[in-house]
Amino acid sequence: MSFSIVILGSGRGSNAEALLHARDNRQLGEAQIAGLVSDQAEAGILELGNRFSVPANYLDPGERGAHLSPEAEAVYIECIQSFSPSLIVLAGFMRIIGPKFIEAFKGRVLNLHPSLLPSFKGANGIRDAFEHGVKVTGCTIHWVTPQLDAGPIIDQKPVRIEPSDSLAVVERKVHAAEHQLLPKVVASLSRGEIPLP
Repeated sequence: MSFSIVILGSGRGSNAEALLHARDNRQLGEAQIAGLVSDQAEAGILELGNRFSVPANYLDPGERGAHLSPEAEAVYIECIQSFSPSLIVLAGFMRIIGPKFIEAFKGRVLNLHPSLLPSFKGANGIRDAFEHGVKVTGCTIHWVTPQLDAGPIIDQKPVRIEPSDSLAVVERKVHAAEHQLLPKVVASLSRGEIPLP
């Protein structure tokens, strides 16, 4: 039985690329990457489609801001369902997922967040942790629930902030941790080593 995943992202797609490299290096367990989806027509994640021979789709979000319009949400659900995914990975997807989307893929949507939740929720987790002066930050993978960045935590990877670190250095460290943690968790899920909720 195949374990297919769909990756949603809004930016350059570095975490999607990490998953695709892990797939090519046979480090993604039983997982196959079925598709890439973005709410930004110029997002770098879409360019990965041609490079890695994976269908890549821009879907109009329907409105500006943090949410998808109800009409767009229905289109997203229909498109993603066409891939029959075992798992949906939100990797730098800068939209808040609505209850209808969560219900359509109940127990199959995970999010990668750039802080050690429950600290520093929201869109600016790295900067917020840096400006707060914490000594350790990191990244979290959690199940998506209707409450923002509040679903059950699957795994975390800490990152130490040194006194000499700039914000740019901390960003690089956190992204490097994400690129290690996300393929590891997806591989474990695909093998059944981590149970679906």
